[in-house]
Formats: sequence, structure tokens, C-alpha cells
Amino acid sequence: MTEQAIKQTGHPKGLWVLFGTEMWERFNYYGMRAILVLFMTKALLFDKVFASNLYGSYTSLVYLTPLIGGFVADKYWGNQRSIIVGGLVMALGEFVLFFCASLYQSSPDISTLLFFTGLGLMIAGNGFFKPNISSLVGQMYPKGDRRIDSAYTIFYMGINVGGMLGPFLCGLVGDTGNPMDFKWAFLLAGMGMVLSVIIQLLFHKKYVLDPDKNILGLTPTNSPKAWLNPLFIVFGLAAFSALTIGLLYLDVKVVPYLTYLLIAATIFIAFIIFSDKALTSIEKQRIGVIFITAFFVIFFWSAFEQAGASLTFFAEEQTQRNLGFFTVPTSWFQSLNSVFVVVFAPIFAWLWLKLGKYEPSSPTKMAIGLFLLALGYLWIAFGVNNVGTGVKVSMIWLIGMYALHTWGELSLSPIGLSLVNKLAPFKYASLLMAVWFLANAAANKLAGVLSALYPDGKTTNFIGYQMSNNYDFFMLFVVMAGVASLILFLLSKKLQSMMHLEK
Repeated sequence: MTEQAIKQTGHPKGLWVLFGTEMWERFNYYGMRAILVLFMTKALLFDKVFASNLYGSYTSLVYLTPLIGGFVADKYWGNQRSIIVGGLVMALGEFVLFFCASLYQSSPDISTLLFFTGLGLMIAGNGFFKPNISSLVGQMYPKGDRRIDSAYTIFYMGINVGGMLGPFLCGLVGDTGNPMDFKWAFLLAGMGMVLSVIIQLLFHKKYVLDPDKNILGLTPTNSPKAWLNPLFIVFGLAAFSALTIGLLYLDVKVVPYLTYLLIAATIFIAFIIFSDKALTSIEKQRIGVIFITAFFVIFFWSAFEQAGASLTFFAEEQTQRNLGFFTVPTSWFQSLNSVFVVVFAPIFAWLWLKLGKYEPSSPTKMAIGLFLLALGYLWIAFGVNNVGTGVKVSMIWLIGMYALHTWGELSLSPIGLSLVNKLAPFKYASLLMAVWFLANAAANKLAGVLSALYPDGKTTNFIGYQMSNNYDFFMLFVVMAGVASLILFLLSKKLQSMMHLEK
């Protein structure tokens, strides 16, 4: 690789294809997520504890299935085929949820069956979509190219343009105060997913290329022909979807096994990778950094993902949303994070490049992200301190908290994605990206458990810590994220040396 290649400043056109593909998929996911707990509590009439735990199990499985999708893509289908079939399954899931939301009054039993089916299809489809599109971003650049961090930040903007438009538009048509309108949110989200697949079909092979102009993400050379048979693909996806539907139902209705499965999956993947004798000691140290930083992001996302659960309850019931001429839909608050990402992502991308040799290491950036998250919860904790029961507080407290959380996210999430790309050996690229999402799976499961502790007029307990009001509840996240940030700061130099990367 030449010095000129490393110093290029423009980005390949393929980045914008992946940007558009991911944008509409995130429109679908975040649009549906914005109204999910509202639909569960207002239409299906689930209580908040059950809705919170179901939300946590659903979002956890959404991030767990990339372990399967990444493996199948690496060995059999390739990235592009996995992205397309995953997108189609997710679109089908949204359309099933549309029928669920159309029948919840007239046929509640059928509606409940369709609800779990739709969520299961979303989980299965996401498993094939998510790890494969993320891993393609870095493959378009030469190794060591300093544009990779900014490329992932731009890609992250695509995620958040979708994350901004999804809750806004789906909330506009679905979160109207009439539970019968939720179905339009699911329908609109499904249409967004179809657009994502169309972009991928039309433009991938023309623009998503490696530095030598070879098409990325095609079928692996040694893939068995049987795996590429359309009937086998359809049957395999149907079986996998049936499995994810069953896994979701089992965790929330029968036995809460998911935490144990997450631990087992982590140990199993670590064993597969670290027992590979072809890996050098330096490669294993780099992989170790991925596992260690992934552990710390659990604390970040379990607090951050309250947005779709306890913070939605807070926005619905204890935030003054009436402007006099218009009542702000609860779901719109979930657009705030993405609005702030779109505004601030270019600034952060510019900042990291501008700092040059003074740029903090990736672990240090991630510690900063955890610190900013803690500050966000400290801000809203002050906003609700000594506020009486039933008193609604200003929207400024939620808005300020989401701004601080966004700055934390920009310091942690795109940096983490880029870190995996830099450190992962090529043959484990998708699997190690899936490990990153495994940490998200653990965090989302924990997010649901913590959301179920939302006081809501009662006293709750977490490892001996009593919470009787919102101030106590928010301070839990201040301490949790703050301590994790401090420990990661202290470890950052050691982790940097284990990365074996030149500054």
C-alpha cells in the first residue's frame, strides 16, 4: 500500500450505497421500536414490567442472531445475499405486525400469535442483515487508511438519518392517541425495509468494491452448491425464523434462559477463535482487546437503551408534552438521539482527524463515551429531584439528556465498529463484528431487566439499591456508567499496547 493511498481524503461511492441501505433498514427498526412498548401497553394491554422484559428479550435477540448470520455469510452465502434475504424477512415481519395491530380488538388470540411471529421474523432477518453490512464498510479501504474512522462515522450518520425519520414518521401516523392507528406505523416501517433491499439490489455490484475494484460480499469460493439452492435458502430461513419465534416466546413466557445463553455463546466463540493455532500471539492480543472493550459497552448500551423502554414511559406520563397548540407524540423523543447524531457526527469525524497525533486511543474515546452517558443521567436526575408524584417536568430534561447521550455514543459506537475492523483477522471479520453485537445483546437484555425496575409509584430494588422515585432510578445509571468509565480509563494504556497499531 502506498503512502498516497493512505492519505486519500475522498470516500468511495460504495459507502453511500451502504449508507442508503442501512438508513432505510434503521428507519424500519427504530420506527417500529419507537412505538413498541406503547403498542404493548396501550393496545395489547401488557403491564409495564412484562412489556419491559419482552422489549429487553426482543432487542437482545436482535443483536444475538448476527452470530448465526455472520457465520453463514462468511462460509456459505456471502455478505450481499445475506443482506438481501435478511431484509426481506424483516419486511415480512413488519407486515405481520401490521395485521397483528389490525386484529388486536376483534381477535386477541390471533393478534398475540401474530405479535410473537412478527417480532421473531424481525429477529431472524436482522441476524443476516446487521453484521454483514457493517463489516463491508471497512473492506472498501486499504489496511491502515486513516479514513476508516470517518467512514464509519459517516455510515453511522446513515443509521441515524433513518433513526431520526423512523420514529418521527411512524409516530406521526401511529402514535396518535388512538391505539387502532399503531398498525400504520408497522406498515410504514415495512415499506422502508423494502426500499433498503431495493437499493442493495440495484447498486451493490456496481459500487461496493474493494481497493482493487473487486466486488465485495459475493458468494465465498468454496461454498457448497446446496446452500445456494433457492428452495434450501427459503426452507432454512423459515426454520430459523420458527426458532427465533420460539426462543422469544420461551424467554418471556416459560423460562428466562437468555442470560445463560449469552454467556454460553461468548465462551463458545472465544474458544473457537482462541483455539485457532493459525493465529499469532499479536492477533490474539488484538482479539482480546475486542472482547474486553465489548464487555464495557454492555454498561453503556444497557443504560442508553432505556430510550425504548423506561424513558418512553417517562416521556409518556411524566413529561409536559402539551405545547398549547400541539401535543408532542411520545415516540418523537426517540428521534432526538438521531437528530443530534446527524448534527454532531461531522463535528466528531472532523475532530478526530484534526487532533492528529494527539487523537485519543479508541479505548480512551470509549471511556469518554461512558462518562458522557453518566453525565446525561445526572442531568435528568437533577431535573426530577424533589418533584412531586404526578407532576410533569419540562421537555428540556429529556432533550438535554439525549444530547449528552449522543455525544457519548459518537465517542463509543462508531469507534467500536472501526476498532473491530482494525483488529479482526480477515477470516474472522464478520464473526468478530457479531461479537460486538453480542455485547449489545447482553446490554439490551439487561436494559429490559432494569426498565422493569422503573419505580412507577412503587419501590424497586437492584442488588440492594432501593429506588422509590425517578431520581433514585436515574442515579443507578449515573453510578453504573461512571464506574465503568473510570475503570476503562485506567485500562486504556494497556489496551492500546495490546492493539499493536502505529499511531
